[in-house]
Amino acid sequence: MVVTSEHGDLFDYDAELRPHNELLRAAARVGPDDRVLDIGCGMGQTTREAARAAVHGSAVGVDISAPMLERARRLSDAQGLWNITYQRADAQFHPFQPDHFDLCISRFGTMFFADPVAAFANIGRALRPAARLVLLVWQDRDHNEWASMIRRLRASSEPALDPDPFSLADPVLTESILAAAGFTEVGFTDVREPVYYGPDSSSAFDNVLRLYDKDLLNALDPAAAERARARLRADLAAHDNGSGVYFDSRAWLITARRR
Repeated sequence: MVVTSEHGDLFDYDAELRPHNELLRAAARVGPDDRVLDIGCGMGQTTREAARAAVHGSAVGVDISAPMLERARRLSDAQGLWNITYQRADAQFHPFQPDHFDLCISRFGTMFFADPVAAFANIGRALRPAARLVLLVWQDRDHNEWASMIRRLRASSEPALDPDPFSLADPVLTESILAAAGFTEVGFTDVREPVYYGPDSSSAFDNVLRLYDKDLLNALDPAAAERARARLRADLAAHDNGSGVYFDSRAWLITARRR
C-alpha cells in the first residue's frame, strides 16, 4: 500500500510493513482455488501475493485511491497475473457479489470505517458461509512508538491522527463489532514487529512528511515549523540503527469466520 499526498508524492507501505506482510500471508493460507477479497489493497502487494497463491482462483483488490490502483494494475500486468482485478470502491457500501469470496484479507485497511458494524456486515455478505476473515490492525497508540513520533510532530497544531488508525485496538470491542456483523470464531494474535521508514534518517525524514502531510508543517508559523522539524529529525536519528530507521509497533492479527 502507498499513501499519496495531494502533490502526488508516494510513501511505500510495502517497505514499511514487510514483516507484517509475511505474517499476514502466512495466516491467510490462500488455497489454489480460493477467491480472495483484499480490502484497502493500496498498490496491490497483498492482492498480487493472493493471486499467485490462488492459481486456479482469483483475487480482487479494493481501494478508494485511484493513483494507488493505477500503480497496482501496472504492476500486476507487468508480472503477468491474469487472475487479478482491482476496483475503486468503498468497502463499507460497495455492492459486492453476494456469497462469492472464500477469504477476505486486509493489511491495515479496515480501521477507518465510519460505521464498522455496517461495513463488516457488508463485507460479510460478499463472503460465502464459513469463509475466513484475516486482518491486521494496530493495537492502541501507547503500544506504537511510531504514533508517539507523529504525536510529537503534530503537537503544535493537531494532537490526534484523523482518521483514527486505532479504532480496532480493543479486542473486546472489536470482537463485539465482528460478532454483530455476522462473524464468529474471532481470534487475536499479538504481533510485535518494527516499522521501517527508510535506509537513513534523511530519507526517513522525507518519507514521514510524505506520509503524514508536509502541509501540516507549512501551516505553522516559521518558528513552530522549525521546532517540529527539529523534533522529527532528532526522533529519526535516535531510531537509525545503521541499517535503517525502525520504530517499535504492536498490532493484532485477527482471524474470524462468516457465520
